[in-house]
Amino acid sequence: MAAYILPFEKPLLAIQNKIEELRRFSAEQGLTTSHDVAQLEAQLDETRRDLYAQLTPWQKVMVARHPRRPYTRDYITAFVDDFNELHGDRLLSDDHSIVGGLGWIKGRRVMIIGTQKGRDTKSNLDCNFGCPFPEGYRKALRLMRLAAKFSIPILTLIDTPGAFPGIEGEQRHVAEAIAVNLREMFRLPVPILAVVIGEGGSGGALGIGVANRILILEYAYYSVISPEGCAAILWKNRARADKAADALKLTAPDLLELGLVDAIIPEPPGGAHTDPPAIAAQVRDAILKQLDLLAKLSPAQVLEQRYSKFRAMGVFKEGSVPALTPPPIPEDTRP
Repeated sequence: MAAYILPFEKPLLAIQNKIEELRRFSAEQGLTTSHDVAQLEAQLDETRRDLYAQLTPWQKVMVARHPRRPYTRDYITAFVDDFNELHGDRLLSDDHSIVGGLGWIKGRRVMIIGTQKGRDTKSNLDCNFGCPFPEGYRKALRLMRLAAKFSIPILTLIDTPGAFPGIEGEQRHVAEAIAVNLREMFRLPVPILAVVIGEGGSGGALGIGVANRILILEYAYYSVISPEGCAAILWKNRARADKAADALKLTAPDLLELGLVDAIIPEPPGGAHTDPPAIAAQVRDAILKQLDLLAKLSPAQVLEQRYSKFRAMGVFKEGSVPALTPPPIPEDTRP
């Protein structure tokens, strides 16, 4: 895929162009410019770090949507061994926007379920731009029940703008499919770990997001509605999405402060797409640490912790932090 530059990254593009020009001039003239190139690359790294240290919420949404950002299948390829994909909801069809199957992560067996986007028009159409149909959620629930039957922990990777909002979704009862998933995930007696790797949009994300532990990548977001949708409702103008993103408190630090996620996984400077192997290692290590901690809980404790966690969300004392907190998981839980 060709280089994709976000609007706020134009200062980086200028330096990158200088580096390419200098390398081309060196090759044409037979001159050694390695020292100058090294200086420009150091300047590029410093500029990128400074730029990403002060991103606005809307700019973080842009990073979360970057077309080169690693998706579910990329993480599966990076650190899941012997992945056996399972297909279909046994009712209608196989929704390619949700990927699921059994695999091993460093010797630990897991049921992995995640939303999947495409890299080009053809693959995006195949997986419906990462917006699951009702049969996708029913497939996910089928795999979760299978995991519970064999006492296998569940890992979900969330990256969706939301469930498919078209007429096909309504005809096949997408709201009912998501609601059933929410109810049934509270009843599964095995540990569930969710990681928001990109977009966490509305009920489409929550349909596989009822978990004992919820992690989020540094530049991912998790929100009840997209900034554009919020702006269209509040100001009748989608162009005010940047203002809506500020109000929604959808960034990782905001979510951690509100108690909606449990830990933030740091990303490389410039976002996950700049160094896929590094972010894959970070995500893998965070997953393994959380699974080790959750393995210490009995099935009854797993159910109680998950229930209490979600009951505590949205309960506040005036001018304070949430009034309720779920029972702690033993040991420090930072990734």
